Amino acid sequence: MEDATLQFIAAQLRKPEGDAGILMGERMNEGNCCINEHTIEALAANGSEQILEIGMGNGFFVRQILKGEPSLHYTGCDFSPEMVQECERRNTEFIKNGQARFVVADAGSLPFPDHSFDKVFAVNSLYFWESPEEALAEIRRVLKPSGLLLLAIRPKHRMEHYPFVQYGFRMYNAPDLERLLIDNEYKVMETIVREEPEQNLTERDIKVETLIVIASTPGAKH
Repeated sequence: MEDATLQFIAAQLRKPEGDAGILMGERMNEGNCCINEHTIEALAANGSEQILEIGMGNGFFVRQILKGEPSLHYTGCDFSPEMVQECERRNTEFIKNGQARFVVADAGSLPFPDHSFDKVFAVNSLYFWESPEEALAEIRRVLKPSGLLLLAIRPKHRMEHYPFVQYGFRMYNAPDLERLLIDNEYKVMETIVREEPEQNLTERDIKVETLIVIASTPGAKH
């Protein structure tokens, strides 16, 4: 692919915009199906928990989190207005019954009160955080003292085979992500690595993995 095309893909993955962004959201649902399912399994949301997702795309996977859990509450934030609109369109029933809400917001400036959420998670959005330190501080602020953070990404040794990642992606392998969390006052509870089916890109197959690091805030008891 030409550089301009790769830059366009990278920009739309970071912040889907316009008709192209809506199409990119649909493609992300397909390409990110396994990593989302692995993360939802690890999230183990239940009961009356308050859940925050940062960078939820078009909200395709929200149903998997909320189905069968009528007292569970989900908040999704994304800094793409188009994605928030798509989420609202897809999840009208959950919005109407008070289980879901969607807001335009950046990871580094979360518009929520202190200690609002039991669990915060993000799937494939960490690469794009302008300041991971600021975002992690904000997440720490909005997490309850007993709360958990789950960060799900594709590890660097897999991601670096995608040609568009040279444009604005900050990549991590498991030790890098664990160190980032520890340096920002989190305690790493568990690191999960799951293989995914290979993906075909530019006529070659690429091995894919899910990497999930689960962390708690200082003083949390689990």
